[in-house]
Order: sequence, then C-alpha cells, then structure tokens
Amino acid sequence: MRIIPIVLAVLASALATPAAAFCGFYVARADGSLYNKSSKVIYARINDRSAITMSSDYRGPAAEFAMIVPTPYVLSRNAITTVKPATVDHLDAYTAPRLVEYFDYDPCAPEIVEEAAIVENKPVGFSGGREDKSRRDGAKALGVTIEREYAVGAYDILMLSAKDSDGLVTWLTGEGYKLPEGAEGALGGYVQMGMKFFVAKVNLKRHSEAERQELEPLQITFQSKDFMLPIQLGKVNADGPQDLLIMMLTKKGRVELANYPVTALPSDVNVPVFVKQIFPQFYRDMFTKAVGQSGAALEYAWDMAWCDPCAADPLSYSEIKELGVSWVGKKDANQPDIFVTRLHVRYTKASFPNDLMFRETDNRENFQGRYVLNHPYDGEITCDWSKDEFAAEYLRETKKRLKDEAAELRKITGWGMDGILTNIRKTTPARYQ
Repeated sequence: MRIIPIVLAVLASALATPAAAFCGFYVARADGSLYNKSSKVIYARINDRSAITMSSDYRGPAAEFAMIVPTPYVLSRNAITTVKPATVDHLDAYTAPRLVEYFDYDPCAPEIVEEAAIVENKPVGFSGGREDKSRRDGAKALGVTIEREYAVGAYDILMLSAKDSDGLVTWLTGEGYKLPEGAEGALGGYVQMGMKFFVAKVNLKRHSEAERQELEPLQITFQSKDFMLPIQLGKVNADGPQDLLIMMLTKKGRVELANYPVTALPSDVNVPVFVKQIFPQFYRDMFTKAVGQSGAALEYAWDMAWCDPCAADPLSYSEIKELGVSWVGKKDANQPDIFVTRLHVRYTKASFPNDLMFRETDNRENFQGRYVLNHPYDGEITCDWSKDEFAAEYLRETKKRLKDEAAELRKITGWGMDGILTNIRKTTPARYQ
C-alpha cells in the first residue's frame, strides 16, 4: 500500500462523559430540590497526605446551595481552599477519552512522507462570623459541636462533629434545611466511624461581589493512612445512576480500586467516521455496554511527563501546585514526576455499598480511551482503479474496513446494524459502497 495518513488527535473533553456524582450530598433550604448530576474529583496523594479537589454541578439556585462531606478530622483553615474551575477543566481535557483521525491519500499518487498534526477541539446563609452562644448551645444540646467556622472564597465553611445522626439531622433541619430522604442513615455510618463533617454554603454577598458565574471547586488537604473516597452521601439525593470522574495524581504509578473490580474499556478501536459527529452519544453508549448500570472503568493512565497524542497542553507548574501536588519543584516542572490515573465510576443507590478504597501501584503501563477514524480517500480519481494494482487493492481493503468498522461499532455499543449502515452510507463516498 502507498497510503500514508495524516494524524489528527481530536480532544474528547467532558462531553464524552455522562453526568457525574459527588462524594458528599447537597442539602436545600425549605422545599428546595437539589440533585447532584455531574462532578469531578481530583485526588493528589503522596505518602499519607491527600489533597482532594471537588468540582460539582448542582441543580438549584445558588441561594439554596449547601453540601456536606465527611472528613477524617476537623480541618484547619489553611487546609481548605478553592481552585480555579479552569484548572480542573484543563486536567479533565488532558485525560479525556479521545478520537484520532487518519485521512487516506490518493492510492494512485506517488508515496509521500508522513505528517502529523494535533488539533484540539476546545471543547447557603451561614454568617461566616462567630455564631451567638445560644446557637452553639442549641447545637450542643443535640450532640452537635460547631468545631470551626471559616470564610473561604465565596463559601462559608462549618466543621461539625456529632454524637449521633439523629441530633445532626435535627440540627440541620432546625437551621432550615430539608435533607434528602435517606440522609440520616448515610450520616449515621460516618458518625459511627468518628468522622467529622465539612459543611460548605455559598455566601451570596461575597459570591455576588466577586461577579463569578460559577462556584469555584473546593479543595481539602489532610493526613490519613486511609486512601479512600466516601461516596455514600452522594447516593442519598441521586435521581438515577450517578457517574463519578476521579483523576488521581500520584508519584509511583497507577491507582487501582482495592475493593471493587475495574472494567477494561475497549480502546484503540476503529470506528466509522460518522462517530465524530455524535461522539458523546457513542462514548456514553459504549461505556454503558461495557459497565452497565454500575461499575468502574479505567479511562486514562499515563506519565504526565509526556503524552501520545496530547489531547491538551500539559499542565503548568502553577496548575500542578494548585491541584495539591507537593512533591514536584519548579525546576522539575517540565518533566514532572506525576502519574495520572483517571477512573470513571458509575453507581446506583443499590450498588457500591462500601466507600471507594484505593491503592497506589508501581504499574506505569500507559492506557488511554482512544477511538480511531479512518477517512477513505474522497478526492479526484487520478488513475484507472480497475487496472492499477495499488488502487484496486486499496478499494478492496477499504470496503472490507468499512464492514469491519460497522461490526465493531455494533459490538461495543449495542447499536442496530441498520442504523449504523445508513449512517456509513451518508458519510462515505459512493465508490466504496
């Protein structure tokens, strides 16, 4: 064959993934209804130090927004900060599943040198001050202690401890919040474990003054031997299967789930070119076919010092530090000693009864969700295809390739063959049909 492709790597961005869930849950004022539908968690971990950045979508007005996340102990003010949304989005884009396109040349033309190009498809009223004594006494009477109060960015933060879930629920309800059904049971498990509760609420005055259109992700940093992520509260106000994207930044190698299996997603698969137009739908259906209504899958594992292809520019030193990476110095920023693992976990209220437990491994094998488009040559025919040996061979192989791509697409998505063939005919030159 004399066909040399030009390679274009197309970023799949967050559109390639369904909505995601959260490691805490939302509470709402009065009869407000909030559902956590999409989130990303970035987890930087070295030794016993964890920095968890939580970026979540929520349904409902900012005035009614609050969230509760269990933590191993009461966090100090310097252990809580905010992260720019663009930094989280950058890492998401850098690790996202991607399409790679190959464009065939005229099989009648002389052999040419391979070229490569990468193209990106750019894709609440806590006061914040000291509460009056009667409020604290009322909480204490219910077995709830307001351990700390902080103002962090647009948020007011409370650190709470509780003797039992009944008292915690009663206190929150008394503060004007309507907790989702099942909250008491979920909270009770963490109370029994001796965990504290990180409660974040938007301070509307500071949020308005900052003129921000979206809430900044929150980051908490702490020391703990337990390498885990609590997810039970995230199931409380879920209104269907929840998807959670976890991007792990570690030093040694891949991060694995220690207490649940991880599905191997199809990758480096040739798919018909029309998939580019509906890539989010393709990826959702492919993921569902592989994982079902609940399960976990690996989407990306790579040394951050290099990528092939790069779906986005590498993160800057300031972004790496912002996400909680403490072991990389500025002089090493161009070749950071960071391994990135991206896990996609889907769960329902009935699945994943235990929180996610992780382990860092020495495995530095690379993996990326990568789906390949092979564009048949659609230019002017410059020779007699029936007589030219290379052209005739190309025509036969391309027709076979289209059939194989259709069969593979049906296999990994469950789509009907009639619909697949109809779309191939619409997007493929007639000479190959």
